[in-house]
Amino acid sequence: MPHALAQAVELVTTVLAVAGMGYFLAALLASRGFLSPRDAPLSRFAPAVTILKSLKGLDPGMMDAFRSHCRQQYAGDFELLFGVSSLEDPAAAAVAQLQAEFPEIAIRLVECPQRLGTNGKVSTLMQLVPYARHNFLLINDSDITVSPRYLERVMALHAPDPDTGRKVGLVTALYRGRAHGTLPSRLEALGIATDFMPSVLLARWIEGGLRYGLGSTLAVSREALDSIGGLAVLVDHLADDYELGERIYKAGYRIALTREVVETSVPAYTWRAFFDHQLRWYRTVRDARPWGYVGLVFTYGLGWALLNVLASGLSPLSLWLLALSFFLRLGVAMTAGAEVLGDRQVLPRLWLLPLRDVVALALWVAGFAGNTIVWRGERFAVKAGRLEKQAGSSR
Repeated sequence: MPHALAQAVELVTTVLAVAGMGYFLAALLASRGFLSPRDAPLSRFAPAVTILKSLKGLDPGMMDAFRSHCRQQYAGDFELLFGVSSLEDPAAAAVAQLQAEFPEIAIRLVECPQRLGTNGKVSTLMQLVPYARHNFLLINDSDITVSPRYLERVMALHAPDPDTGRKVGLVTALYRGRAHGTLPSRLEALGIATDFMPSVLLARWIEGGLRYGLGSTLAVSREALDSIGGLAVLVDHLADDYELGERIYKAGYRIALTREVVETSVPAYTWRAFFDHQLRWYRTVRDARPWGYVGLVFTYGLGWALLNVLASGLSPLSLWLLALSFFLRLGVAMTAGAEVLGDRQVLPRLWLLPLRDVVALALWVAGFAGNTIVWRGERFAVKAGRLEKQAGSSR
């Protein structure tokens, strides 16, 4: 019986390792496909836009991220609206400093004291929207750092397309993570560049475009937002970026992916905080796309190849599969991470890929073990896309 079990494990891990290589090859092709038309001319469309940011506390590199939004080389008008639940929040002082540094930029701080749903970020954004002066809204997180041509490259994609007749309702952007100090922080940044972003590019390639948004950039027209019922429909959802894009797509609008890549700051996580954050992501994906989550089994080819080496007792076939899997995994990491995202942290940290992939495989399995997540120190259950606060959840 033990021998039969060992043979079964060896067979299953062999099949999954081979399937994983197929996934790596597809992700590599999708990444190369995104690179190929990089020199396409950019539209001169530059509508007035309001940038909305929901703030809570201070994030690493937050002031530099704010400053990057004030240094835009943009032909159109733009303003920045920051929302805090209380003016006593430390982020309020950061906004006051920004206003002093950039008096020529329209920057406003708005107190948003109401808690309109379980998603505090969306609750704050809902209270910010009435103060916005423009017909286009751009939402991104407080730690997002952008280039001087960010608004130019994002908003140009909202230009009307006479050929298709289908309006762009939302523009979103890829992102890279900037790690801070700890090994868990480095693993998360590496996962963003070499796993999550390649999966986004593959989904775009297979489906002929994106059908959801990424929280790094959500540039939406008021027309598209109103068509889905505004932000109020998202106030009890954890994956508000995904939901926003999916609803706008279903309302008949296109989702555009800009070639502008932004940068998010990855905190110096402890292992506990890292696992909480990763499990939140995995269980959110499982809830939003159950079959897609099951399909993630094929994305851990390197992890399966490593397990296959152990299960087979270092057989020549298993070593050959491991070498080929690692070669393809490196190709995806270097193409998507280093070329598409321009992430300079990827190449020096390629040696962490086996550890990162084994940890990710374990977290994927753990994602099936429940629906509880921890977010900003509070415990929630994720059910049918919605957040349900757990009793005694504050930590």
